[in-house]
Formats: sequence, C-alpha cells, structure tokens
Amino acid sequence: MLSSSSGGGSKIRLIGRRMFIISAAKAVVVFGVVGRLISLQINESKKYKTLSDKNRFREWKFAPPRGVIKDYFGTEIASNKQVYQLHLIPENAENLNSLIFRLKNILKLSDKAIFNIQRKIASQKPWDPVIVSDNLTWSEFSRINLFLHELQGIEPIVSVARIYHEESSSHVIGYVSKISKRDLEKKEYLRDMRAAGMRAGKTGLENKLDSEIIGNVGHKRYEVNAFGKRIKEVSIDQGKSGKNFRTTLDLELQKLSSKLLEGKAGSVCVMDIYRGDIIAMVSSPIFDPNKFVHGINNKDWKELMTHRDKPLINKAISGLYPPGSTIKTIVALSALENDTASTKMVQRCTGSIELYGEKFHCWKKKGHGLVDMRKAIKESCDVYFYEVARKLGIDRLSQTAREFGLGESSIDGFFEEKNGVVPNTKWKREKIGKNWYLGETLHSGIGQGYWQTTPLQLCLMTAQIANGGYEIKPRIVVKKEEDFSSLEQFVEDKKKFSDDTGFMTDIFSNFRYKALFRNQENIKFVKEALFGATNEPGGTSYGSRLQKEFVYAGKTGTSQVRKFTERQRELEVKNEDLPYEQRDHALFVAFAPYTDPRYSISVVIEHGGSGSKTAAPIAKKVIQKLLERHSLRESMHNEGKNV
Repeated sequence: MLSSSSGGGSKIRLIGRRMFIISAAKAVVVFGVVGRLISLQINESKKYKTLSDKNRFREWKFAPPRGVIKDYFGTEIASNKQVYQLHLIPENAENLNSLIFRLKNILKLSDKAIFNIQRKIASQKPWDPVIVSDNLTWSEFSRINLFLHELQGIEPIVSVARIYHEESSSHVIGYVSKISKRDLEKKEYLRDMRAAGMRAGKTGLENKLDSEIIGNVGHKRYEVNAFGKRIKEVSIDQGKSGKNFRTTLDLELQKLSSKLLEGKAGSVCVMDIYRGDIIAMVSSPIFDPNKFVHGINNKDWKELMTHRDKPLINKAISGLYPPGSTIKTIVALSALENDTASTKMVQRCTGSIELYGEKFHCWKKKGHGLVDMRKAIKESCDVYFYEVARKLGIDRLSQTAREFGLGESSIDGFFEEKNGVVPNTKWKREKIGKNWYLGETLHSGIGQGYWQTTPLQLCLMTAQIANGGYEIKPRIVVKKEEDFSSLEQFVEDKKKFSDDTGFMTDIFSNFRYKALFRNQENIKFVKEALFGATNEPGGTSYGSRLQKEFVYAGKTGTSQVRKFTERQRELEVKNEDLPYEQRDHALFVAFAPYTDPRYSISVVIEHGGSGSKTAAPIAKKVIQKLLERHSLRESMHNEGKNV
C-alpha cells in the first residue's frame, strides 16, 4: 500500500515536471515569435522595406561617354560616337527560347552568337539586360524596330562607344575593351559601376587615366508588377561624362613619325628638354585600337599575336635595346666628372686593341688614327672608349647613367614601361651570381654587354644633357594647375647673373632644379662634341645634317644582337646579308636647335643596321617638322600661361 502510494506520487510529480517543461517551451516559442515580429517591424523594417522595393523596382544602368583625349593643340585623338545596341531583358520575355529564335532569323545570328547569348542569360539575374549586339548597323537597327511589336523583352538602344581617330597614337593612347574579371580585381571602382556595354581602359593612357576618364554611370528606375513587367518609369539619372584630357602630344608629329617608320619595327620619341613634355611617342608597327572596342575577332587577334614585329608592344617604353654608341656621351661625361680622363686624353686607334688576352675591335676596320675625346665622340671610335671605360670602371659609369635616366621607369602609371638594365658589379653578383670581369667593362664602354635601355630613356638622357645637366620628369598629360615657372628661364637667368663672387651661384644651388653635374663645363664639352658628330666632315651623322635655323647635334649608335666571329670579320660580312633577326639595331639621339636647344629625340630601328644610314635620316625629317611647328607650340603654351 505504502509502496503503491509512493509510486503514484512519483508519477504525478513526473507528469507535473513534464507539463512545466512543455509550458516553458511554449512560452519560449511564443516569446521568440513575438520578439522576432517586434525585431522585423522595428529593428529590421528598413532592411526588408529595401528588399521589398528591390522586388518592386528595377534599375537599368547605362554607360556614360568616356572623356575625350586630345593632343596639345586640341585635336581629338580618342572620343565617342553614336552606336546602336540591342538589349534583351529575360524576365520581360513571354517565351525566351522563341524570342531568341526570332532574333536569330531577323539579325542572321550565328549559332556561336546564340550560344553566347544563352550563356550570358544563364549567368546573371533575369532582370539584368543582356547585350545581343552593341554595334548594330543602321539597317539592322531599323529592321529590329520594324518587328519590335512582336519582340517582347527586346529594347533597341541608342548609345555611345569609343572611337580612335588616328592609329599613329595607338600605343600611347591605348584602347578600351569589355570589363574582365581581372579588371574587377585590379580596379575596385569598377565593381559598383558595371553597366551593359561598359568598357575599361586596357593599355596606355586609357588604362592610366581610367578612373577619371570613365565617368559616372547613369540609370533608369522602373516600377514593376508581381510578374516583373514594367509599369512606369520612376526616375532617370543621365550619369556624367568622364573627364577630358589634353596631352602634350603633337598629332602632326605623331603622323609624320609613324609614316617614316612604316614597314619598320622601332620607335620615335621627342621631348621638350625643359618641361619634360613628350611631344611624340610612336611605336611601329601600329595597330587599329578600334578593333578592340566591340571585341576583336579571332583572325585579327591571331595576326597581331603572331606578327614578327609584335605590333601590340609599345617599343618606346617596353622595347629593350643595348644603347650602342649613344652611350658614349655618358661614358665621356662620367670620365670627366670623375677625373679619370680629360678632354685632351689621346689614344691611337688601329682598328682593334688587345687587352688581357682578348681582342676588342673598332667598327672602323683600319682604325681612326690618333684621336682625342672630341674626335672620338665625333667619329665614334670604339678603341678610345674601351680605354676610357677601363680607367673609369663600371660602377662609376653605372652611377652616371642612372643619374641621367637610364635603368629606371620614367612615366608614372604606365604598367607597360620597363626599367631596363644598367649593370654594375653588385647587379651581376645578385642577378647572375658571378663576379664582374674587366672585359665586360670594355664592352660597356660602347653600350654592349648587359646594357638594356628603352628609347624613351635615351630621349630623356639626351634631353638632360641638352638642357645643361638638369633633372626633368617626362610627362604626357597637360595639367591646368601646372606651374609655369620654367627650367628654361632658370638656365637663362643663371647664365645672366652668374658672377665671379659665387654669390649668385649659391642662390641657384638652393633652387628647386636638381643639377646632375659636378662641373657644367663637362656638359658643354659633350654638347659641342655632338655638334661635330652631326655637322663636321667625318662625323657619323654628317650625311643627315640640316642647315641654318634647323642645325642640330646628335650621336649615332649601332647595337649588336649577336657577336661577330673573326671569320665573319675577315669576310667583311654585311649586316644586310645576315638573317633579319641577327641584324644590328640602328639608333640615333639628338637635340635641336644646337644654338638654343629646346627638344631631344631618339630613334630606334630594330635590325636596321647602321644608325647613320637608317635612324639618323628619320630623325632629320622629324626635327625639321618639329622646329617648323615650334612657334605654334609656344603660342599655345603662352595662351595656357595667361589663362
């Protein structure tokens, strides 16, 4: 009895506990539901209202016009043109497959085109537009509008697309193309700006200026019903065109340089020696950047990629070449600055010299006879510069070369630009793991061996010699807020006010222009020697001289891409008899006019042979055109100065 009663009491207590737990659980659920409802209505109401609005509203983004790129005189190089596009909004189509089939017949679309459209539809949201074509002809556009009543989900659009007016500037301006995954990874600003037909800058200035030139995306906002059909237009934002840019380029000089390089692989660079303005930067062969705007076809892409002369490479900043004899200006200057040689140093050249068991040849088989430094520069005597380099040493030569712009990138923002190589003992140990040999120093004295320079670097080197030895920074975009205080004026004032007391010298030494020399007389000597190389009989570029107001000073260069054997020397094998890829590169650097320097130029012709025969004649024609247009350029500069 007692036992039975105790068992009944236990069951009652157990049932009671279970009921309590169940009641508590119900209370928790109720309170949870009530709490969640309160949270949804109060705390998260804004979030879900936004989501509701997104279901109720659709936003259609459209690309704005990119900013216009002009040359120095205001001529458009890259602008925009009207194009006809065809957009498909999947959720607005009653029967998507039927619609696509109808489009195929109307526009004569290929199976591949249809496959690409279907793939795009599958990869994005049903309310996002799919571009069927971003460059319809007027005939196609008219045909679509004729059948528009039966093409539900299709929208013909009048839009804009990039157009390039001149192929001579294709490398420096660059091109735009469809936004890729890589673009989105590298350019954060593109992630919130994507719109149908949007293009991003891929190379050149289009890439460098992309964030400013691309503009702000416009949009139309629509209210839609439960089935996603548009009811009415709610708002419209036209967006904002990208920023326009004026470059330092002279399009007429670009065209001339491109014409002179036709059929050749190489480049022409022209620079203002005081302002650093890049007046011409042409690479050959050129290409048509318009082919990339709407997507280049496989045939054209294959032709560009397999072309012997690599048309897509901007040789002015990406081409790497041994400087050849153009480096002799720096070798002479470095030796003078470091007191390892004087202008009166004399060397006998018999056509070759033997040092440390190795024979080093001069380009002139029978030699130049007895030469001093001026004659050695003028006639480009290799034997003389072997000896100068030996005395100077590679490390001091390397330092001077770097100070004058070799071995380092020159323009900010051009990912295509290469640094090149200015070798020294440390560089060889780190990169190759070997010690430096004296014979390598001798080869460096004539710009061979490990040296690698770009045409723009050679142009900058020459510019800084021409301006009296002052550092400048190359630029290719004109800034409205630019400082018009001029290095040119500084140089003139320095000449005017320098005195024997040293008072004015102290003032100028604290000025913002960085001097690259220890003794400016050494710069003057090199400039005068370059005058002889171009304007005196026996000079290596004497055949390409100009007269009167067009007189300039320059230095030829020929850089070997392979080493001549003794047997080839005996047979006097000519450059043109060799296979194309084994022929020497032709180089020429110069500044003009000689009496009042203002511009520098570099010309590099791949496998062109002699600098005097191939590169110098091109420079001659460019310089003449350049000086003819000098007054026009100065008037534009003064206009900007007075704005």
